[in-house]
Amino acid sequence: MGTLLIALVAGVGFIIAYHTYGRWLGTKVFELSADAVCPSCRLNDGSDYVPTPKMVVFGHHFTSIAGTGPIVGPAIAIMWGWLPALLWVIFGSIFIGAVHDFGALVVSLRNNGQTVGDIAGRVLNRRVRFLFLLVLFMSLTIVLAIFGLVIAAVFRQYPATIFPCTVQIPIALVIGLWLHRRGVGLLWPSVIALVVMYLTVVYGNWGILHAINSTMAGWSVMTWVVLLLAYSYVASVLPVWMLLQPRDYINSLQLISALGLIVVGLAWAAFAGGAPPIEGAARPELRIVAPLWQFDPVDAPIIFPFLFITIACGAISGFHCLVSSGTSSKQLTNEADARFVGYGSMLTEGFLATLVILACVAGIGLGVTAKDGGVLVGEQAWLARYASWGMAAGLGAKVGAFVDGSANFLKALGVPTHVAVALMGVLVASFAGTTLDTACRLQRYVVQELAATFAPRVLRSACGACGYDLSFNVSGQCPQCQGPVDHGSANPVAQPNGVSINPLVWLTNKHAATVFAVTIAAVIAAFPAPGRPWSVANLGQGGMILWPMFGATNQLLGGLSFLVISFYLWRRGKPIWFLVLPMLFMLVMPAWAMLIQLRGWTGQDSPNYPLIVLAIATLALEVWMIIEAVLLFPKIKGVIEEPPAWPGGVESAAADVLRPSRS
Repeated sequence: MGTLLIALVAGVGFIIAYHTYGRWLGTKVFELSADAVCPSCRLNDGSDYVPTPKMVVFGHHFTSIAGTGPIVGPAIAIMWGWLPALLWVIFGSIFIGAVHDFGALVVSLRNNGQTVGDIAGRVLNRRVRFLFLLVLFMSLTIVLAIFGLVIAAVFRQYPATIFPCTVQIPIALVIGLWLHRRGVGLLWPSVIALVVMYLTVVYGNWGILHAINSTMAGWSVMTWVVLLLAYSYVASVLPVWMLLQPRDYINSLQLISALGLIVVGLAWAAFAGGAPPIEGAARPELRIVAPLWQFDPVDAPIIFPFLFITIACGAISGFHCLVSSGTSSKQLTNEADARFVGYGSMLTEGFLATLVILACVAGIGLGVTAKDGGVLVGEQAWLARYASWGMAAGLGAKVGAFVDGSANFLKALGVPTHVAVALMGVLVASFAGTTLDTACRLQRYVVQELAATFAPRVLRSACGACGYDLSFNVSGQCPQCQGPVDHGSANPVAQPNGVSINPLVWLTNKHAATVFAVTIAAVIAAFPAPGRPWSVANLGQGGMILWPMFGATNQLLGGLSFLVISFYLWRRGKPIWFLVLPMLFMLVMPAWAMLIQLRGWTGQDSPNYPLIVLAIATLALEVWMIIEAVLLFPKIKGVIEEPPAWPGGVESAAADVLRPSRS
């Protein structure tokens, strides 16, 4: 009963927080207004800026921010005890993570849907904008390089998830076209999509599909990385309503319903016990079999600051500010819905992380398969996965602990083992997939913003390829690069054939920026993991070179996002006291963790120099941005920054360079 009580108290606590603290933030601090015109309506381009029902935006936002973070983080952090992990998830979600996501979404809504990094250039200064964009670029590069490996690992561990996850793409395309072209309501498309997806889970590993899944599970990691990055490119450049939105939305239906099943299974197991671990055995009692706290696990780092780095997405994650300000702010049609999407999604993710903790500390005790083929229950089942930090730290171990524990909740309801395991595996892989395609789109925005920053600032009458002034040219051809000139437009701009001569101008185009983003990620991923020899089997694991610092970098990004939100409010004379402690906490803890990691990395016999250089550069960028902020803070209270210089969007940011066409 204790396990069920924890789930109920956490769920009720999140609901109360939404209707109290979340309401106060929305009405008193951000002063949300249903009469405000959102960027999606004012700048509707049918591609990135698209007015969208709030439930669809919620689905996109929730699945994009969740990823595997709220699963793998809590699944390892319980090594320090389930109580510290649970407290950080609950209070971190309510007072830090949800505030961060909500604030980033509102600030972006009021700045033409620009990213937090871009907004930093006006609420702080241009140097901070550039530094912030560099941090975003590094973080997203790591995500793109590693998530192919993550998804491939899940597919190899649970082959039955391959077909259900793959078929989501055509289902999403059909749903997207159906909703967009016919303008129908959400009910029937939602019901049909949900039923079809659950059927693919139940029957997606039968007959010939089993053979196909097994074959694809044997593909090399690099093969999966290339395929997934190619898919990410397509999802990034297609209009958001065609693939990204509907896939995230239908995924959210499946994932949230699966969470509902976990809660029902947990409740049933609390009263009736789990499914018999072997035929004829008694139903085991559902109880917590992990230690309450354990501040010195075998081989584990110290709990402070690493607990707050290990559990990121389940409490707060800097990556979320990119989703809030990169995609969700371009889709909301009503500013008042920002609380539901920004604050509500993070609380939902916090509840997911709570269920992960309960699955790993109680559900796993209902029975797991031992190495010798037998079945372990109770404390022995937990120790089989968590005897030491090294045993629990691998991706397979963390995912496996959650899948086995949560599947045990479903099995208590009578769900067949293969269906329960497949459904939980699909949940993990789907979260990772939706994060990957959203991250690719976000990286495209960042690349375009960086390119537009350094592209030559020329007149509208300049050649789009080389920047040559064509104001008085009547020949129809640029004398500098020989490109054709379109004198029929109001502001003549040469339309270059093929690739632009200036690479920075070229990267302001969404296709070129996306190709650049996935190419960089693929090159990094192509390396073998540290300490592994060059071989076909090891290709695709290169993201592991930089992955050890992602946790700290990601959390640092959250602190820097708080900095931007604070300056936005401070300039308007709004209270920021509720942001000060979260901001300082998320600036200090990641830096502290990275310094400890740096000492370990530099002391190795074979130091990972790319990792060390990137960590030092990140810390230097943080210090630089904080100095800029401290110097500026006393001067700008009540001084409103200049409005966005561009009429909207990343591509229009480069409009003064070459006026790229929209699709």
